[in-house]
Amino acid sequence: MNDIEKQPKNWIPSPFQNAARNLAKDAVKQFVNQKDIKVIGLGSGPMAAEIVRQMKIGIKNEKTIECVVTSFQIKLEAEYSGLKVVDEGRIPEIDVVFDGADEIDSNYNMIKGGGGALLKEKIVHLAAKKVVIAAESKKFVNKFSWPVPIEVSPFAISIVIKELEQKADGRPKLRMLNEGYPYVTENGNFILDTRFDFSTISNIRKKEVELKTIPGIVEVGLFTRYADVYYKANSDGTFETIKL
Repeated sequence: MNDIEKQPKNWIPSPFQNAARNLAKDAVKQFVNQKDIKVIGLGSGPMAAEIVRQMKIGIKNEKTIECVVTSFQIKLEAEYSGLKVVDEGRIPEIDVVFDGADEIDSNYNMIKGGGGALLKEKIVHLAAKKVVIAAESKKFVNKFSWPVPIEVSPFAISIVIKELEQKADGRPKLRMLNEGYPYVTENGNFILDTRFDFSTISNIRKKEVELKTIPGIVEVGLFTRYADVYYKANSDGTFETIKL
């Protein structure tokens, strides 16, 4: 049962929820109900989940869509919506991926990985013919302020922390669960939420490559591929589409 269906009958959605729903309807119309779209990648987060819910309603009856999911959370959402979830063998065939973002800077680089699915998300971004990003307006910023999630092999955690601190000017913090245990990704790795002084970093792509040269780092939550479309959900209930 999704969040909308859990609400009482007299519940009135907030302006932001209206914006999320309306942009999701537009995304389904523009990027799903096209005759050449057969395989869709699904990122994680509330905006991607809303697009999944609208796919349940808005997909044309005669159209069969296969979905490659990046997290267990979005898998459950897709299955609840009656969508066909397929395995990683279909990744090379992805026509479009829908995803969210933790932050989007003025050059349209992104920080992702707050939900822990950055590795799979980056893989489906690479494979997809088109990338569609949906995010709240407050996540569009001039300079990054969020920590960068960095997925790390548990075997390498101590040396990666040292390298990030001494050679990459980072301030890593091991992501923990409320119970006091390290957060473990679906791939069996740890995440270091790492702060950088982005006022001194002019080339985000260069920083992404630099970090990935450190042995033990599996993936970095800096996403530098431009999306085909960015949806911005505004607090007044409207949404904007941005094409670069």
